Amino acid sequence: MKKRILSALLGTVMVLSLIGCSSSKETAAKADTTEETTDEASGAGAGSGEAAADEAAGEEAAEGSGEAKVLKVAMECGYAPYNWTQPDDSNGAVPINDSSDYAYGYDVMIARKIAETLGYELQIVKLDWDSLVPAVQSGTIDCVIAGQSITSERLEMVDFSTPYYYASVVGLVKADGPLASAAGLSDLKGATCTSQLGTIWYDVCLPQIEDANIQPAQESAPAMLVALESGRTDLIVTDMPTAMAACVAYPDLKLLDFTGTDDDFAVSEEEINIGISVQKGNTELLEGINSVLADMTTEDFDSMMQEAISVQPLSE
Repeated sequence: MKKRILSALLGTVMVLSLIGCSSSKETAAKADTTEETTDEASGAGAGSGEAAADEAAGEEAAEGSGEAKVLKVAMECGYAPYNWTQPDDSNGAVPINDSSDYAYGYDVMIARKIAETLGYELQIVKLDWDSLVPAVQSGTIDCVIAGQSITSERLEMVDFSTPYYYASVVGLVKADGPLASAAGLSDLKGATCTSQLGTIWYDVCLPQIEDANIQPAQESAPAMLVALESGRTDLIVTDMPTAMAACVAYPDLKLLDFTGTDDDFAVSEEEINIGISVQKGNTELLEGINSVLADMTTEDFDSMMQEAISVQPLSE
């Protein structure tokens, strides 16, 4: 009987021992699994951290790579001699963004000089006249170099550089037309006339002509020239560089310059000073532009304008 009891006790001890071993193995296995999971998680986290660090380092490297910043300059690319469109890069023309064409003219020369001096890569953006100021305001482009007068109205919307050209107001007529002998503003009385939309020529100057038959404004400088050349109007009012360039392209036109007489168009300094517009508050770019213009002389501006007139295409 004692042997049976002893055998039973030994059996129970062995069972409990086996159960204990099994539990220890399971616990050890669980511990191993936990360590592996932790290691994997730790490894993944380290990998993510390394990737993030690599990405950040890449961005820093790109910023410090010395790549030129882009200066987006908007203009019509259809307003000779200030700017125009041509099919190649002759004379130093610059590619027009999203186009196979190139832009050149006085404004492009100025834009190129500013970009080169300040270390920018120049990008020319072609926009309609009425889209120029809104594009600056929205930040779509960095600045406008497009023969813009520095008017009080525009100064409420954008900031302007110091003038990069001073453009007196003149008239253009057909050399064989009824107004060809006009010596002053009073001789234009009753003229059928037009000019470009959104300019002081149309808004300020044409109303000064007594009894003028003012036709609807033209969408662009080329459009107003075509209106005159085709005989649809007798007079257009514009600035001196535009008129000089027009007389090269259309030899049958005559320039009427009343400057220095008592019978001239009445315009303020701000209306004939041509500046570069930037987004309000963009002082860094404005100061940079002004620093470049400050190193240029009146002779520099005039010689560049004459060069632009001499190489402009005869038609666009």
